[in-house]
Amino acid sequence: MDARLNLFGNPATAKFLKQLISASKVIVDSLPAETQALVEIRASQINGCGFCLDMHTKEAAHAGETSTRLNLVAAWREATVFTEAERAALELTEEGTRLADSGGVSDEVWANAAKHYDEEQLGALVSTIALINTFNRLNVIVRQPAGEYQVGQFG
Repeated sequence: MDARLNLFGNPATAKFLKQLISASKVIVDSLPAETQALVEIRASQINGCGFCLDMHTKEAAHAGETSTRLNLVAAWREATVFTEAERAALELTEEGTRLADSGGVSDEVWANAAKHYDEEQLGALVSTIALINTFNRLNVIVRQPAGEYQVGQFG
């Protein structure tokens, strides 16, 4: 299977991706790496982005995340392996990703996240959710194939 468009070979999308990757580096130190990975994985599951799932699960495993936690992200509500803060981030991710389904993020979900994250961390969390949704949409639209990602491939 080939992608419909080579995102890095196309001048417009290559420039756009360069800016997105730069944006991701701004928030990397404001939120625990484990939380960022869980958010990226959960949004990618919801959006059906195989490429991002391949990438973020491999990167998380390489960073020391357990297979149990990775395998239970989709069922986080029933799983006992996530902290209350991670659960709040996953709930915010779901509502922030499924905007049309729920009418936006509820005050209850926001308040729960705010109990676990300070203002800077909330900003990083919202930015991470927005960014992964952008990457998901790019890859899903062009049908970017999944399965061949190598850890560290993008630096």
